[in-house]
Amino acid sequence: MKAFVFSSFFLFFALFLLQRVFSKGHPEHASLPPRGWNSYDSFCWTVSEEEFLNNAELVSQRLKGHGYEYVVVDYLWYRRKVEGAYVDSLGFDVIDEWGRMIPDPDRWPSSKSGKGFTEVAAKVHSMGLKFGIHVMRGISTQAVNANTPILDTTKGSAYKESGRQWHAQDVGLKERACAWMPHGFMSINTKLGAGRAFLRSLYQQYADWGIDFVKHDCVFGADLDLDEISFVSEVLRGLNRPILYSLSPGTSVTPTMAEDVKGLVNMYRITGDDWDSWGDVASHFNVSRDFATANMIGAHGLLGKSWPDLDMLPLGWLTNPGSNEGPHRSCNLNLDEKRTQMTLWSMAKSPLMFGGDIRKLDDTTFNLITNPILLEINSFSSNNMEFPYVTGTNILRFRNWGMTWLSESLADIDARDTEIFGLTRCMDPNAKGWFVKALDNDIEQVCWKGSSSRSYEAPFCLYKRKQLLESDKDMMYRQQYQAKFHLLAIDTVESCLDASPKTKLTSEELKRGSFSPCKWDTNQMWELSSNGTLKNSYSGLCATINKVKADTGFGGIRSWIATGRNGEIYVAFFNLNPEKTVISVQTSDLAKVLPSRDLNNVSCLGKEVWSGKDLGEVKQTISMAVEIHGCALFVLNCS
Repeated sequence: MKAFVFSSFFLFFALFLLQRVFSKGHPEHASLPPRGWNSYDSFCWTVSEEEFLNNAELVSQRLKGHGYEYVVVDYLWYRRKVEGAYVDSLGFDVIDEWGRMIPDPDRWPSSKSGKGFTEVAAKVHSMGLKFGIHVMRGISTQAVNANTPILDTTKGSAYKESGRQWHAQDVGLKERACAWMPHGFMSINTKLGAGRAFLRSLYQQYADWGIDFVKHDCVFGADLDLDEISFVSEVLRGLNRPILYSLSPGTSVTPTMAEDVKGLVNMYRITGDDWDSWGDVASHFNVSRDFATANMIGAHGLLGKSWPDLDMLPLGWLTNPGSNEGPHRSCNLNLDEKRTQMTLWSMAKSPLMFGGDIRKLDDTTFNLITNPILLEINSFSSNNMEFPYVTGTNILRFRNWGMTWLSESLADIDARDTEIFGLTRCMDPNAKGWFVKALDNDIEQVCWKGSSSRSYEAPFCLYKRKQLLESDKDMMYRQQYQAKFHLLAIDTVESCLDASPKTKLTSEELKRGSFSPCKWDTNQMWELSSNGTLKNSYSGLCATINKVKADTGFGGIRSWIATGRNGEIYVAFFNLNPEKTVISVQTSDLAKVLPSRDLNNVSCLGKEVWSGKDLGEVKQTISMAVEIHGCALFVLNCS
């Protein structure tokens, strides 16, 4: 009997150990929103190995204990920092014999002799951190121009198929160059074995270097390349090294668009670039609300979970967008605006990637990004959503406002509608509504009527035009883009509609369609289907016209709610108004979005985080005067 008990215990213990080993060998990717530091906001593309490792060491010493575990080199680590080099310059990148980007040896001296990022990754790992890099879509223009051979990683030699060797010019799609970096990178033909072999060689090299995190840019939002995302996800799934997969940027992203990618990745941007302006911060409220409502927060992702990403936190000591210089200025947000940003990011469970130079991390910023209540909410809260049942009283004007699920912001109430160009999945019913309208002299327009019930409204229209044949090259493109056409605002002006902006947009900037000189460019090529959808050849997304409120600015009040793992209820008030506002909520209304909690006839003990105020027992109403662009965060324990 004793022997049986002992053997049973031993078997149980062995199985327990095996389970622990298995779990450690196969951890769930991004089980919590990823947290770390990224070099972009402080260095743009110019960061050196010494600067990066200095920051990494400080992340390890000061932020690692607060869950910040990734340190990420942002873009153009392969570009030589010499006269004439800038974000979209051509001919300054360092590539290997297979057309793959390798670190600039002048900025990254440990990469010499073909070492790549191996030594940097090893140093980062020795600090107890994980190492990430930024990569662009497809293949570089420089590699295509050099027509480098493609590596077959299964054989360790040049890729051969159908009796011949394949090169970069066979797989690069010049007509699908990155819209905001057209001289830098282009899509790759993933339908070709050689195209897939090139991508596989890239990510195998990253794994060999010891990379833990990849930020993949110019493949999402208005720049969507679903074929490349899908194949890269497949490659990462098959590697013997876990690599977190992140997408960027998020211009024009909607929950409908993200449905196709959320299961393929671990985090994905849902806005344009976020910088240190109040407009950028305020622009995140609508989109974060939409993704929470669509239940996208912490959805199933690549070998784990996926998280909508509100972009990095541009706090502390920074550089400027697109700059050729490193950190040289302080963040432009005031303390109330910084608290609003950090509170929204935490309530929405966005990944937290700090962007400031850690070498000049001030105490105020440090205390903000390591606030234990915010980090608890960011990691472990649930039922995160916008909470509509709040009212606001303007202290100066004594004007009462209400808020409902339908309101975009309180300042929108009296504003008129305007039409904004957008992109969505072609399967989205909201993409249907385009038709051809014939005019005199064989001129046609492509018009949008959508689902509007207002028969008296004139439809939104653009002029449809096919290119005239001028050369053999035009003839080649004509065959490639048969049945596709340009769209012009004015028939006589040579300016065509671009699906994706030609420059990177910040979060605040409108994502409406832009026009530029007409050319054979997939970003300007459109195709009208019989089901009423208008498809773009660059992203594969379909056009739609959305009605939004005109001239609304970023006013109003907002509120978010979440529940804690120990039964807490978190309620955040946000004042987007240009004046101090009293914001209030009835505790009985909390049950309207938390039906599983019995909150009738209960009292709550509460405190407010930023003021440190102990509210004592809260029976009916929570109310607080919130500063301009500021916030209040309440922790309630109700019984």
